[in-house]
This record gives sequence, C-alpha cells and structure tokens, in this order.
Amino acid sequence: MASLCWCFQLLGVVARQHWQRCSVTIHKSEKIFRSKNKHQVPEFQSDEDAINQFESLLKRLKPHPSLLVLDDVWRGSEFLIERFRISQPGFKVLVTSRSVFRSFETTFRLKLLNDENAKTLFCHSAFKDGIPDVQNDLVDKVVKGCGGFPLALKVIGQSLRGEPEAKWIHRTQKWSEGVSVFNPHCDVLNCLKSSLDALTEIPELPDLKECYLDLGSFPEDQRIPATALLDVWVELYNLDEEDVHTLVHLLELSDRNLINLVLQSEDGHFAMQHDLLRDLVVYQNALDPIEQRTRMIVEINENSFPDWWTKGDQPSLHPRLLSITTDELFASKWHDLRQPEAEVLVLNFQTRIYALPHFMERMSNLKVLIVTNYGFHQAELKDFDLIGHVLNLKRIRLERVSIPCIGIPMLQLKNLRKISLVMCDIEKAFENCSFRAPSIWPNLVEMNIDYCSDLIAFPVGLCNLASLEKLSVTYCQELIALPQEIGNLTKLKALRLYSCTKLSSLPGSIGGLKKLKYLDLSDCLELAHLPDEIGKLEALGTIHMKGCGELRGLPPSVRDLGQLEKVICDEEISYFWRSHAECLKKMNITVIRREANLNWLHRFDP
Repeated sequence: MASLCWCFQLLGVVARQHWQRCSVTIHKSEKIFRSKNKHQVPEFQSDEDAINQFESLLKRLKPHPSLLVLDDVWRGSEFLIERFRISQPGFKVLVTSRSVFRSFETTFRLKLLNDENAKTLFCHSAFKDGIPDVQNDLVDKVVKGCGGFPLALKVIGQSLRGEPEAKWIHRTQKWSEGVSVFNPHCDVLNCLKSSLDALTEIPELPDLKECYLDLGSFPEDQRIPATALLDVWVELYNLDEEDVHTLVHLLELSDRNLINLVLQSEDGHFAMQHDLLRDLVVYQNALDPIEQRTRMIVEINENSFPDWWTKGDQPSLHPRLLSITTDELFASKWHDLRQPEAEVLVLNFQTRIYALPHFMERMSNLKVLIVTNYGFHQAELKDFDLIGHVLNLKRIRLERVSIPCIGIPMLQLKNLRKISLVMCDIEKAFENCSFRAPSIWPNLVEMNIDYCSDLIAFPVGLCNLASLEKLSVTYCQELIALPQEIGNLTKLKALRLYSCTKLSSLPGSIGGLKKLKYLDLSDCLELAHLPDEIGKLEALGTIHMKGCGELRGLPPSVRDLGQLEKVICDEEISYFWRSHAECLKKMNITVIRREANLNWLHRFDP
C-alpha cells in the first residue's frame, strides 16, 4: 500500500518568536491541504482549528499510512511537535533537529559521514555529475578538512565548483597553515553560529554559551575532562562545585549536538568537540578587537609568537581566560606578556621539557591553573616554583608531568582549595619537603591523585591537610598502604581509593574519620579485610566495594554503621552485607555485574 509523506518545515524563528506560532502553523497547514486535499482549503481561524482540520484530513485519507516530517525543529518548539502527535493507526511523525527531544520514544543520533560517504556528498556538490575534474589528492585533502561535516562538505563543494586547480591548491595550503574554514564561507558560519546564539536563551543556564566558548581553550581531537571544565566554570561563573552542575551543562550541549559526551561513572566524564565546531569557537572568540576579548586563545607553532605579542607596544589585554597551546618544537623561551586580569590560565604542550612562563608570577588575579602535557612521554616541568608566587590561586590541575620537590614558595598558597595530579610522577614532589606543619595549604578542600604509577606509600605529610574534605586516589596501582596518620584528616567527607589494586588493608586509624560519608574501595583487588575500627565511621552513608575479590568477610563492627544507606558491590560481597541487614535498617544493596572495562586505555593514547 502506497504511503504518503508530507514535509512540513518549522522555521527556526518559531522557537524564539512565539507571536508567530499561529500564523506559521496555519500557513504550513494550508500547504499540506493544498497538496493532499482535493476539496477546498478551509479557512483556519486559529492554531487549534488548524490542528483539528488536519486531524480530520487524516481520517478522510484512511486507510493510507501517513508520515509527517517536521524538518529542522529547534529547541523550544516542542509544543508544535506535541500538537501533531495524533493518535491514529498508520500515522507517524518524524522529527529532524539539531537537538535531542527526549519526549520521543525513539531517537537516532546521526553520526558524521565516513570517508566514502563524505567524498560522495562533496563530489555531488563540487562537480558536474559528481565526477572530479581535478587531481584526486586535492579532493581528498578538502574532504578531510571538512571532517565528515555534511554542511561544510556541501557549502565548500559548491564554492569550489568550476574553479581551477590553482584555487583548490591555494585553499588546502591555507588550511594547512591554520586559516579558519569559516573566513570565506559565511553560509557555514551563519548556520553554525545560530546554534551558538540559541544557547543564550536558556534561563536556567544563563552562562551556557560562555561555558561552551571555553571549550576552545583545549586542543582539537582531545578529550576534555569534565573536572577541568568544572575548575574553570566554578571560578568564572560561580557554578556550584558539585560535579552534577557541570554535567547538566555538558548534557545540554550534548543534546544540542555541539559536543560528544563520554559518560563513565568510574573514570569521570569527558567532552569532545568536532574540529569544525572547535574552529567555530576559536573564530567566535577572535571576532572582538584584541583589546576587548574576555577570552584569549593562542596557538604557537614552533617558536612563532603572534605579532601583537612580540612587538614593542603590546596592546592592553583584559581577558579573564588565557589559553596557550604549543607544539612539540616549542623551546619554552617565553616573551613577556602583561595579563593582570586573567583568572584562568590553560597551558597545553607536547615537549619533554617545558618551562612555565615567567609572566605567571605577575598574574595577581589568577585563580585557576591547568597544565596539560599532550605528548606521549612524561614531561619535566621547569620553573615550578613560579606557581608559589601566584598567591590567589584556588585550583591547580597538572597532567602528565614530573613534579619536582614542592618547596616553600608552593606551600604559601593560602587560598588553594583544590589540586589535581593526573598521570604525574610525584615521588619527588613530597620527598623531604616541609609537609609536617598543619598550616600548609590551610584552605585546601579537595585533592585528586589519579593514575600516578610511582605512588607506593601515601605521603604522611599530606595527612596534615587540616581542611581536606575530599581525597581521591584512583588507578594508583602501586600503592600498597595508607599511613596511620590518615586518621588526622578529621574533616574528610569523601575518600576514593578506586582501582588501587595492590592496596591490601586499611589502617585502624580510619575510624577517626568521623565525618566520612562516602568511601569507595572498588577494584582494590588485594584488599583482604577491613579493620574493626570501620564501625566507628558514624556518618558513613555510601560504600562502594565492587571488585574486592580477596575480601573474605566483614568485621562485626559494621553493625554499628547506623547511617549506612547504600552498598554497591559484587554478588559475592553482597552476601556478607546481607548477613548484617537486621542491624542496618537503612541499608540498600545494589549488586553490580562485573564486566570488562578498558576505558582507562585512552589515558595512554599519544
């Protein structure tokens, strides 16, 4: 039986200009009636009348199955979708959109085009009959530059249609030099820019557009940790420090297909941008005059600095965020830079030896420092003590670097609230250092040590961090013990020891953590027993214990965990906890089926 397909395009303006709803709906309904109804087109009195007449038309067309296509529906137009969801056998609605509409039971996320399909689409736009009339390698270079993005393939293909080879060569050379794809292609820019502008129309997330533009601070083709974005957004936009608020922003951007969001419960969350969308962010950030930019994104190839940086009369700059990306040939010879108002500094590099920029010590307003080595090998940080001169620093994140001994200047950071060390060599950092005094980092609330393979024994000195509330030590697979002094962290509320595979026991002093609410021991493969003192954790509400295969039982004192509500564990461990269920009235056990997880492998990608 033949089917009917009605294409009904809802203009993006409907999502933003509500006064046009009735006229647009009526106008489109009239078009449907003219094309599918042999009778006179009725005069629609209202939006409601148009929908009712449309439903009557469907009934008259039975028994033919019908498909209504609502094309390019914008976020905010859900009311129109719902009005066309008519309950009638054989009637279906298909919605295409840049956003995800979760009220639909079935959603398909279209992936970027693969190489073969991308080339087919491009050739269809660029050549008569789709047959190339220039060198095939030029076609491949342009297609690769479009990154599987259909809009770019179509628009750029049309712009090169009929052009001589010399123009193709010129275009690919400019791209290789870093010239943005957007400059000569306003159609691509305007279409994508409209998606950016729509981010300002979400009352509950007023800073969403600014948050998205911050993603350009990180290199292309790299995962951006949600925790790094949290560090930036908390300080720039006063977001709540709880991870869930960052995740809400990322989910909204993902629903609008502006990022790919990788959700991993144990390994954190990551965002990735398509190269073309990152180019859009960089381009958008560069539209304002350099003196007016609130966000500076600088990329240095070899040792070639921008002209404005090296000339004698440097412009007056006032960005809140400064991002500097250097390549594997950078010699760490910095020119001076005046950035007195910058609150966030993001340094991305690839060299084995990297010197921190000397102008850091004059960045008196700096609150967030993120230093990331994207090279394959561990990097040695030079001039590390410069960090100690940035007295207003609140957050430090270091990744894939070897940290030298933390000296006295570093310990003067009285405002430091969070420090994250990811895949770092930290053996020397806390060796023979003055970490005995309880006054070190007096306001440090959170410390994360992840994937630090040279951590064998937790530094005793860190147990003097009097204000510490969150301690996360994950994937440190050589860690064999925690010191007895761990009990000194009396303000600790959350302790994560995830995947510390050689940790065989916990010290009895852990019972001194009276405020501890959350304990994660998952994948501590050699953990054989828990100390009797664990029953003294009177505030403990959640404990994760999946993957603790060597555990042979629980101490009787667990019956004293009166506030325990959540136990997440394997089936084997669940039997131990169930035997105490009569005493633990609030306890709810969640059994996790064990599955192979290789998500951590991405950490070692070059």
